[in-house]
Amino acid sequence: MSRYINPFTDWGFKRLFGQEFSKDLLISFLNDLFEGEFHIQNVTFKDKEQLADTKDLRGCIYDVFCETDDGKHFIVEMQNNRAVNFVNRTLCYASKAITSQREKEKTKDEPTFYELVPVYVISFMNFLPHAEDEVSEFKTDVMLREKGSEEAFTDKLRFIYLNLPLFKKKAEECVTDFEKWIYVLKHMATLERIPFETQKKIFKRLAEVADSRCLSKEEMEKYEESQRQVTNYNLGMYSAWQEGNQKGIAEGELSKSLSIAHNLLLMGMSLEQVSQATGLTKEQLKEMKKG
Repeated sequence: MSRYINPFTDWGFKRLFGQEFSKDLLISFLNDLFEGEFHIQNVTFKDKEQLADTKDLRGCIYDVFCETDDGKHFIVEMQNNRAVNFVNRTLCYASKAITSQREKEKTKDEPTFYELVPVYVISFMNFLPHAEDEVSEFKTDVMLREKGSEEAFTDKLRFIYLNLPLFKKKAEECVTDFEKWIYVLKHMATLERIPFETQKKIFKRLAEVADSRCLSKEEMEKYEESQRQVTNYNLGMYSAWQEGNQKGIAEGELSKSLSIAHNLLLMGMSLEQVSQATGLTKEQLKEMKKG
């Protein structure tokens, strides 16, 4: 058992960023993420029922209502996502967060007219993206803007994707507090001590909350179950990838053999000779000649 919990199990993610007793960690992380834009003074967990233990590995997802020190409000959707089509999923979650505001607005005695609170979706992606995926950088920050302009069209919707495998910095290379957060979260499950504790008090607090030795028996059982779910999920994903990869190799070899056979037949070799040379059956060669 490692000293610190894995923050990318659903239980570990919820302990660090989805509990009332540890919301100082969430506030600090968000302020370092949005450094220079605004400063959050308080957060409220909007839908506590979404904090229930997750059994199907859809990822830990919950809404956080944020209030800045200058009186602004916005909703942050924190996601620990391990699913395929994750960009599409985040679009669905954000749309739900927007439309739910409208539904609540309709129930008021004097409803307002589409006075929406901004929704920011922050997605932790602890997996390597595919080559065709939209996210190809460690941090991808997406807002709606008018085509041909760099200015935001509206601040009501924003997506921030943090792909941990694409963060390559070593501890000594981390300059900003946000970079330090990412380094610690990425490596936490293998660390013997949390770095940066002497530089910023919040990392000492993080070490206390994440220390597996301080978990109760019940907490440890839930954490271990969450770890098993992640392990089983990853094994399933690897098996599916391996099967697809082997299928791709087989299809590639067949295509190569067909190409060689086609050239040999053009050279005047018999079906039997080409079959011996390529390993293809006479039936396959006959079908190829028909094509």
